[in-house]
Amino acid sequence: MDRTILHVDCNKFYASVECLYRPEIRNKPVAVGGSAESRHGIILTKNEIASKYGLTVGEPLWKARQKCPDLIIVPPNYPLYIRFSKLARMIYEDYSEYIEPFGLDESWLDVSGDLRSGEDIAEEIRQRVKEELGITVSIGVSFNKIFAKLGSDYKKPDAITVISKENYKDIAFPLPCTDLLMVGRSTGKKLLSYGVNTIGDIANSDIEFMKSILGKHGETLWHFANGLDNSPVKHKDEETPLKSVGNSTTTSRDLVNNNDVRTVLRVLCESVSTRLREQGLKGKTITIWVRDNKLNSFTRQKRMKTYTDISTELFENAMQLFLDNYNWSFGIRSLGISVNDFDFEYEQFDFAKTVEKRDKLEKIETTIDCLKRRFGNYCIVRACQLEDRELSGFNPHDEHIIHPISYFA
Repeated sequence: MDRTILHVDCNKFYASVECLYRPEIRNKPVAVGGSAESRHGIILTKNEIASKYGLTVGEPLWKARQKCPDLIIVPPNYPLYIRFSKLARMIYEDYSEYIEPFGLDESWLDVSGDLRSGEDIAEEIRQRVKEELGITVSIGVSFNKIFAKLGSDYKKPDAITVISKENYKDIAFPLPCTDLLMVGRSTGKKLLSYGVNTIGDIANSDIEFMKSILGKHGETLWHFANGLDNSPVKHKDEETPLKSVGNSTTTSRDLVNNNDVRTVLRVLCESVSTRLREQGLKGKTITIWVRDNKLNSFTRQKRMKTYTDISTELFENAMQLFLDNYNWSFGIRSLGISVNDFDFEYEQFDFAKTVEKRDKLEKIETTIDCLKRRFGNYCIVRACQLEDRELSGFNPHDEHIIHPISYFA
């Protein structure tokens, strides 16, 4: 039996919700964006009116205002978006038990076996979301997840596109290769350099050629382009195990020396270690991410000596990674750390009482977790964080938002 997969994409989600709650801006160009003052000044999403001015997601706010002087910028309200995401999911649950989110605003549904056609189900969902939630969706209907996703992107807003085994070559093959899921900017440039311009070019390439230029990823893209994706839609109650725990921040000013970096990394490590303990996890691989004020970025990682959830150990390893890999050619705009490779191992007692010392540190940090939960994040801080309140005065733990889920999660 052929599968019937839907991909539902809430159109301009953040901006649509904001315009729903603010009727006075509904017919004006609107963008949801970070604060220019705190240097999170980029467009997260925009409404259809703002799109007509050529504004793009990720564009700096100052540049967007040059294109559209009347642009209204509103700060993101993630709790509200999460609420609407849950309301949309409640509608989807009337049609299938197999619902897999792809971020807050997108979901796959497997409606295979339903007596109605996928297009009829999609039309009913489209109408219900509009009437019950006041926002619109675009829905792709296909025989696999990749082409269903391609269908929801094909025609927007408030539209349905069916990509079947009979018409997928006509619809998908002429599209740019970058329209295919998992073809990002870097991969797209590489494909273009080899004369692979469209999804059809990928599909019609020799699979060994794709593997030679992109490795295993090239083989995956070849299967995607040829409609050979058989990945299932997860059950709505299936939990995806965490692959990593991390936090990052765009700093309030450029970091100009190692002491600035220490201040910010301390806050990030405190947050990540708390989140690790909340999940009952310990990790052995730590990764740092650095972006300078010229928007060049890099990541570096290392295996630590032992599995840990202790912020001091995370900080020491993260700081050493930074010192080994940055030469201060430019000031730093953003920093991030993450921990993965989760497991547990029994530690060998030694004469230096290493295990006992680590156990004391963990008990201290667990106690601090309890104090912060009861009295707030700033009830107790390290003395070093008081040296520069401008850099240390952010709370990545409480402000942490779950963002789009990886297709391969």
